[in-house]
Amino acid sequence: MGQKKDLTGSEKSKIVRYLAEGCSSLKIAKLLKRDHRTIKRFIQNSQQGRKKRVDKPRRKITAHELRKVKRAAAKMPLATSLAIFQSCNITGVPKSTRCAILRDMAKVRKAERRPPLNKTHKLKRQDWAKKYLKTDFSKVLWTDEMRVSLDGPDGWARGWIGKGQRAPVRLRRQQGGGGVLVWAGIIKDELVGPFRVEDGVKLNSQSYCQFLEDTFFKQWYRKKSASFKKNMIFMQDNAPSHASKYSTAWLARKGIKEEKLMTWPPCSPDLNPIENLWSIIKCEIYKEGKQYTSLNSVWEAVVAAAHNVDGEQITTLTESMDGRLLSVLAKKGGYIGR
Repeated sequence: MGQKKDLTGSEKSKIVRYLAEGCSSLKIAKLLKRDHRTIKRFIQNSQQGRKKRVDKPRRKITAHELRKVKRAAAKMPLATSLAIFQSCNITGVPKSTRCAILRDMAKVRKAERRPPLNKTHKLKRQDWAKKYLKTDFSKVLWTDEMRVSLDGPDGWARGWIGKGQRAPVRLRRQQGGGGVLVWAGIIKDELVGPFRVEDGVKLNSQSYCQFLEDTFFKQWYRKKSASFKKNMIFMQDNAPSHASKYSTAWLARKGIKEEKLMTWPPCSPDLNPIENLWSIIKCEIYKEGKQYTSLNSVWEAVVAAAHNVDGEQITTLTESMDGRLLSVLAKKGGYIGR
């Protein structure tokens, strides 16, 4: 709340006059349309006024201390400004000054999320990269699922707001409102789907295979030529419903087996280009902090956003695989980002 105005000279004169006429402090407050407590304080001390804030001189930071702060910021990622300055034994610096100093040498960032990679994972990622280094990735169908909620990922509803403008109101739900599970694939310059998993269905091996039968095989795969089916390589990650013996045998009966079913290294979402497609879709459906009131409305938004992704964007994603494989080998199986 902002500071209230002190009583003006005219108001003080009126208070004195009203008191001489026998008016009570409450009546004077009503006549002047001022807070009763303000009138009472003035009567108790007619010279009273709000104390002006005295700005204390800010502590100066030396060049030597700045170098210490820079080293501490590099050694302590994600630390608060107070923790960084305390580690340098620099005290008496207000938060506004600390942040102003740090903005010149650092940025506020969130920690990156990535799957844990141990030595075995890295070796398997390298073996996978070597195995598929000469593959024609225009013939690979990259698939995955994505879950979308009514409100979007946490922290996506933040942005710049002009001075004097109010922040938009966001709906607050008791239980989050649920979400929609979406499956899709990309191959060369083509988008397959997206297809919606029926609400309430938990994808185990049987339901996953039935879902592929009702959507992918009936609505897309069967329309393709025999030569296309012969050359296509099907990629899926190692989710339990994907990699189970039941699902593998079922896909084999559909003709997707051996070299036509791509092996996938563990903990490797960074190698799947469709993850970038999910990012494009989410940025579109949740832009400007948009929320949804029903599962059908968020599904319609996903379909519209997916159909707005043109062939050039999909080609860019699928053609990035050669570079991803080389990056995996260069980093000895390490995480390459997306």
